Amino acid sequence: MPYRMKRYEDFFGIDQISLDDHLEALRDKDILKYWTKFTKSGEFLEITVYPLWKTTKVGIEAAAPKPSREVQKELNHNNRTKYVTRLLHSNFTKYDIWGTLDYDDAHLPADEKQAQRNIQNYIRRLKTYIKKNGLPDLKYVYVTECRTEDGEIGRVHHHIIMNFHDRDISEKLWDKGGRTQTRRLQPDDFGLEGLAHYITKEKNDTPSRKYSKKYGYSLNLDKPIEEKRDNVIRKRKAEKIARDPDSAKGIFEDLARKAPKGIMGNYEFLDIKSKYSQYVSGVYLYVRMKLAPTPKKRR
Repeated sequence: MPYRMKRYEDFFGIDQISLDDHLEALRDKDILKYWTKFTKSGEFLEITVYPLWKTTKVGIEAAAPKPSREVQKELNHNNRTKYVTRLLHSNFTKYDIWGTLDYDDAHLPADEKQAQRNIQNYIRRLKTYIKKNGLPDLKYVYVTECRTEDGEIGRVHHHIIMNFHDRDISEKLWDKGGRTQTRRLQPDDFGLEGLAHYITKEKNDTPSRKYSKKYGYSLNLDKPIEEKRDNVIRKRKAEKIARDPDSAKGIFEDLARKAPKGIMGNYEFLDIKSKYSQYVSGVYLYVRMKLAPTPKKRR
């Protein structure tokens, strides 16, 4: 029975090899076809292309070792960052805000549970203000970061991204002191990916110092749109892209215009990553794109 992995990063994300070492495997007869996954998050589109093999699941999984603990940790972190990036792109724009909520010495929480109650109480106060003033429902993503030393909790702070636009009110409603700061979101060519990396970043642990992160988000967040299609990118075209990455721009911009309903659009090509594995044949392609600006109409 043909085998399609659920997590291609497990094979193509470890023990990477170069294209020169993989040329013969691009035309492997064991490759049945390629699948293409479209993921739309706001104005961003990700396209992932990966092979489907004739080989059985047992045969493929026996060929590759399980990722080491460190490699698996990195894979998990990358997947978490992608997930947060997609949530941010699907729900927030440059008109929304990013806040850092700190504590003064008098209000430091006794433990992580208290810190979580503090941020949740803050969100309730925001919602009360919103309801009284007839504002749009609150959308948010937050992370609580704690540092502990020898089992004792140290400095705690929260980061929150939300569609609440009044920075003065948002700072006033935080009643725990500290250096509370807010600013407008500042997307770049890759949107809010840099911010997602910042709030999901891992910190080095020492024997006496550890870092803990607790995430939370509102239940009304829009989810990314995902669609899968087979044979959109055929074997020869996948091989062409692998051999000549410069050809990818035109191919994927055209593909985006013919994508499934709800996803298709006029997108600009940003970048492509091609991955190869010594354990399986074919190529894994990951492309990022952004909606092209709408031309202004002349009077």
